[in-house]
Amino acid sequence: MATTILILYVSKLNKIIHFPDFDKSIPVKLFPLPLLYVGNHISGLTSTSKLSLPMFTVLRKFTIPLTLLLEIIILGKRYSLGIIVSVFTIILGAFIAAGSDLSFNLEGYTFVLLNDIFTAANGVYTKQKMDPKELGKYGVLFYNAYFMVIPTMIISFSTGDLQQVTDFKHWTNLLFLFQFLLSCFLGFLLMYSTVLCSHYNSALTTSVVGAIKNISIAYIGMLVGGDYIFSILNFIGLNICMAGGLRYSFLTLRDNNKPKQPTDVENTS
Repeated sequence: MATTILILYVSKLNKIIHFPDFDKSIPVKLFPLPLLYVGNHISGLTSTSKLSLPMFTVLRKFTIPLTLLLEIIILGKRYSLGIIVSVFTIILGAFIAAGSDLSFNLEGYTFVLLNDIFTAANGVYTKQKMDPKELGKYGVLFYNAYFMVIPTMIISFSTGDLQQVTDFKHWTNLLFLFQFLLSCFLGFLLMYSTVLCSHYNSALTTSVVGAIKNISIAYIGMLVGGDYIFSILNFIGLNICMAGGLRYSFLTLRDNNKPKQPTDVENTS
């Protein structure tokens, strides 16, 4: 969050980017994004620690139908039957894979489903708030971090995490510091690229692209990491997820490349 604030504020001062200056209307325009933003981070980190990496990535697929539903309700979007079938093909694969999970963890499943809800709501509201008449993509990124960095520090202090950080013995290790700062910068880059994807496409497309990317993590987790318990149903489920994601990508590209129908005014002309 501090890295995001620093990079965007310095860029604004140097007129590289633009976003609205702070005023009393900013919190109203941004709500409820900061709460969804920090809820997404906390539930994501908690669920990752409770589940094996492959199962975490599979259960994260439930973000996709939630995003589809919220885009219809909040943004008033409409999707073709083919897109909806592709989404539920991904979910079918997730059900098959999760149903054969031999390392079931109720607490982990609860947190990852909460994470799905926060992620879907965060993606849809981010798309809504990125309107240039509202905050724009840079404003959303900056004020999300700006409003939540201090509350998150307070939460870290109350849970004892902040004390563990201050007691960490390798703050003088230059290699660790380099990797730590690099991870902060890459975290900002990841958030920016996600917002940019939603800006040019939709929150649903961003979710599906993330699912296609994450499925490769599941495949890698089968070979390295040591926490994947193989079963044939789990493997079949992962492949069904990938098939649904690739079909969605194909349909989206096809729809985007269709020539636009002329309007009534153009027909009259």
